[in-house]
Amino acid sequence: MKHDLIILGGGPAGLAAAIAAYDAGVRDLLIVERDRELGGILNQCIHNGFGLHTFSEELTGPEYAARFIEGVRERNIPYVLNTMALHVSPEKAVTLLSRTDGLQTVSAKAIILAMGCRERSRGALNIPGYRPAGIYSAGTAQRLVNIEGFLPGREIVILGSGDIGLIMARRLTLEGAKVKVVAELMPYSGGLKRNIVQCLDDYGIPLKLSHTVVDIRGRKRVEGVTIAAVDAQNKPIPGTEEEYACDTLLLSCGLIPENELSREMGVSINPVTNGPVVNESLETSVPGVFAAGNVLHVHDLVDFVSEEAAAAGRAAAAYLENGETARREIPVRFEGGVRYTVPSTIDPALVRDALTVRFRVGSVMKNRIVSVWMDGERVQKKRRQIMAPGEMEEVRLTREQFDAHPGLDDLLIRVEEA
Repeated sequence: MKHDLIILGGGPAGLAAAIAAYDAGVRDLLIVERDRELGGILNQCIHNGFGLHTFSEELTGPEYAARFIEGVRERNIPYVLNTMALHVSPEKAVTLLSRTDGLQTVSAKAIILAMGCRERSRGALNIPGYRPAGIYSAGTAQRLVNIEGFLPGREIVILGSGDIGLIMARRLTLEGAKVKVVAELMPYSGGLKRNIVQCLDDYGIPLKLSHTVVDIRGRKRVEGVTIAAVDAQNKPIPGTEEEYACDTLLLSCGLIPENELSREMGVSINPVTNGPVVNESLETSVPGVFAAGNVLHVHDLVDFVSEEAAAAGRAAAAYLENGETARREIPVRFEGGVRYTVPSTIDPALVRDALTVRFRVGSVMKNRIVSVWMDGERVQKKRRQIMAPGEMEEVRLTREQFDAHPGLDDLLIRVEEA
């Protein structure tokens, strides 16, 4: 079986990409989703705060997903559920496995990677102690509470201040559990400022920065944890240990893009984001393979996932219509504490009306100016009172700026002192 376009993932990125590709003229496409329903992680995010940019109204996660699911169904875009993609070849042959159809291979002229991300496990964190019951990732606990109807524990300690962990601190408190502390290894939170205020401060839950879990007590079930302050090298400082009796430890220690399939097919991976290296069309190093959403780099807001995925859908449609085109790659350089940019390279001739470049900084910065330089000329600057690793930044480059610099050879994004 062959399709023009296969989209791997039926979450917010895959849905937005499918709708955009269809609206751009692609009719032979297929969404592959491993879960039992479309919507991805949004189905368990029952809190509000979604859709402010996309729909100019505040929605819950399921409500936001429903808008896009409805769009897919209105267009009669085909999709398969409970279907796992096991392998993707460089020739874009996708091996699928499902209970109903067994093992099958479908091929495509173009592929959009929209597999999302996963949480870091305890094994990746090297926490000493026994392996008792009662240790969950924050996302697993969110699913247990919001979809399965189970309360994972009564007395909770949370390690890591990512957005999911912050939101679960509030959610568990509302369900009657006692969240005793949120410990964060870094000297700054990994979550949005609004979540720190609304999920911790409003409920009197303490946040201890530059702290980590150094021991877990309990054989069969968690009975308590020990946290300690860490030094500049993130090593525990002797004498700073604090004991907390609890029956549950939640881990909210970062997200990792799901790129095993990407690596297998030969897609180049950015070592900072753990996502594919892409150009201005969100095309990876494998021609005709595009990436968007959290599989590309971890986002703060689902609205930006949808925006990015729609751009990938339109780019895939253009690829199907025009095939591979000659390119002149310009790397996006960055300085001043920027950790990465998406995209990594740009062909100015292929930028349409405007191009959004997103990036993150490596530390908390105050009173800075973000500047864009084209061939040594500053074409854009904006003042930022505060920037933090937990919040994504962006600059928007216009077609007029590229037209004013024909033969552009150097593009630089720099964070400077104000």
